[in-house]
Amino acid sequence: MNKFILVLSLTCILFISCNKVESENPKFGIFSVLIDRTTIEMDGVINSKSLKNFNKLYSLYPKVQKIDIKNCDGSMDDEVNLLLSSKVHDLKINIHLLDNGIIASGGVDFFLAGIERTKGSNTKIGVHSWAGTDKDGKELSAKDFPAGHQNHLPYINYYKTVGFTQENAEAFYYFTINAAPANSIHWMTDKEISQYKLLTD
Repeated sequence: MNKFILVLSLTCILFISCNKVESENPKFGIFSVLIDRTTIEMDGVINSKSLKNFNKLYSLYPKVQKIDIKNCDGSMDDEVNLLLSSKVHDLKINIHLLDNGIIASGGVDFFLAGIERTKGSNTKIGVHSWAGTDKDGKELSAKDFPAGHQNHLPYINYYKTVGFTQENAEAFYYFTINAAPANSIHWMTDKEISQYKLLTD
């Protein structure tokens, strides 16, 4: 009788523990899998581990269809960001910017990966120029290079891979690098968001 009660108690504990784990939102860096297991919430800056974290998440939850962005105000690794964004687009995942959500800089590039791109109310979308250094350590910005220079192509080509026409890709890219310097930010107006086709609805 006591053994039966012990086995029953252990079974209940195991069931409750498994249930608890399943009801939580597994985290993979800046990504959290929501309870329906088809939606990811994204909150944080894209970094060198973000692609690896996303790949691990997707291998465990391959039914993901949508990413809800709470806040993504940039990228610490532009190369990883473009690879991650292209992966999301290839998987035909939709992206939604939540109410009161913010995307800026590389976060905007990531947002554009969505097959369907939508946003809630009271959101902010910020863009600016990129900057870096040459092999001699001299600081450079996007505006140091003429239109059509090869240094502009990674971004323009990325916009094309996620569905922009050549004309629209160039228009949006050159808008961003002229909108604000790298150490500042331009918050896009509703008119600009519509003009540069950031949303699909």
